[in-house]
Amino acid sequence: MKLFSKTTFVLLFAVIFLFSCEDSYDSLVSDQVDENPVPEESTPEGSSGSADFSNYVAIGNSLTAGFMDGALYNMGQQYSLAALIHGQMQYAGASENFNQPDINSELGFNTSVNQPEGGPILGRYKLDTSIPGPSPTLGGEEITPYNGNTAELNNFGVPGILVGQLLTPATGGPQSDPAFNPFYQRFASAPGSSRILGDAIATQPSFFTLWIGNNDVLGYAISGASNPGLLTSRSDFNSQYNNVINQLMINTSANGVVVNIPNLLAVPYFQAVNWNVISFDTSDPEDQATVNSLNENFSQYNQALDQFASQDVITESEAEKRKVSYADGDNPVLINDETLTDLCNYNPNIDPYCIARPATDSDLLTFTAGSVIGTLADPNNQQSVLGIVIPLTDQYSLIPSEITEILIRIAQFNEIIQTAVNSSDRLALYDTQASGSAFTDLFGYESGQFNEEDLGIRIDGQLLQPDFSPNGVFSTDGIHPNPRGNAILANEFIRVIEDAFGANIPEVDVLNLPSVQVCAGNCVSQQQQKTVAKNVNFGL
Repeated sequence: MKLFSKTTFVLLFAVIFLFSCEDSYDSLVSDQVDENPVPEESTPEGSSGSADFSNYVAIGNSLTAGFMDGALYNMGQQYSLAALIHGQMQYAGASENFNQPDINSELGFNTSVNQPEGGPILGRYKLDTSIPGPSPTLGGEEITPYNGNTAELNNFGVPGILVGQLLTPATGGPQSDPAFNPFYQRFASAPGSSRILGDAIATQPSFFTLWIGNNDVLGYAISGASNPGLLTSRSDFNSQYNNVINQLMINTSANGVVVNIPNLLAVPYFQAVNWNVISFDTSDPEDQATVNSLNENFSQYNQALDQFASQDVITESEAEKRKVSYADGDNPVLINDETLTDLCNYNPNIDPYCIARPATDSDLLTFTAGSVIGTLADPNNQQSVLGIVIPLTDQYSLIPSEITEILIRIAQFNEIIQTAVNSSDRLALYDTQASGSAFTDLFGYESGQFNEEDLGIRIDGQLLQPDFSPNGVFSTDGIHPNPRGNAILANEFIRVIEDAFGANIPEVDVLNLPSVQVCAGNCVSQQQQKTVAKNVNFGL
């Protein structure tokens, strides 16, 4: 089965990495330093307009907290969206200090992998360019309590939370409660009785940002729409979200910016692994032999599909949709589609192809699919290759009906958010899906359509990509922005604040911030023993 390790993992997070000639550039700069001294920079000026930034408070989830690369760690917090916004607000009257619940960990605790029992703690991902793809780091640390003054915090971003978790004390404990979140427990004013929103309101913010609701859809999406319990209902979201807005309006006099939910399916988590990543080069005799063998074995299955069609168990079009064959070049991944007729109800011997079909360009594969395609479903059966011989299970793909369901739910939630913002003249909305926003620009996504030729966003003449390459704006978990991505978002927030409240706030210098960090010896993928990271489960 040499083929499956050689060809399948050409697909694994395939990204083109563009490296600049930094060493040569640095040398040229060094030669000219004495003759070309750096001019002194003038201090930017700003004004608050009708807003008051003296006590800025940020409320939200991982996107606000600075979570990136699968973990909450020092550098991520340093370049959190909230911290970057505050840094620019200082030119317009914000306080000197912006207090975050510091994690005090260089690599953090990677919540996106199954931590090895009794083994080393795995920290944040870095980019291993030899894969190419993300790898956890060795030397991570457990999540520990925050030792600072919780009454003086400004950043109330808690990774992984839903809207409802802002409102319940169970988010801070006990651990047995489904709403428990260790990232809130560590800085809760009174774990088990305080609430995130209550703690934020207690600081009496003069201005706030609120970005919440993404996870009420995202958890369902990253599960491959396999767990309906992860998708918040429209009615629950409506009551919970309006409760949050009402409490902020009643219990503070602050103005604020509220952010809605972007098209989450455009992020690398759902775009990095293509639907047709099974690659064969039939000029290679081994590949040709494998293709012949696969097609010979699947010919019986394809004939069975024709027989089911002749018996009116399925239509002829469904039979064609389900047929499997392989050829030279790129081939579709074999997936399960629960909208198909379950043929095992008619012939149990058809298992594991009860609801199987080759993927199409209308399907999305999850980031985690890249870690299982080409591996064995049964270690004792060298023919049980996932995604090629054995279909991927539901958690690794989104079929068209699931994609539509997710997009409709996002639209419903955004309508609720818009209505809530309209209820107060103290609120402004940052519409992430509006034409011309950073999201639509970055993903080439306008009017519900992707334009692959228009991907990326140009900043000061440099094209930044919607991926986790060195020139990308996403971190290596495929969901959260990296520092440059957060800077782009911070500038979007700033523009909304300026428009709504007449403020004047200098923007963040995006290109002056780091992008993705590359493995430098401490990544699991660089070690001889790689089994500790075998089972990857990307989470929030």
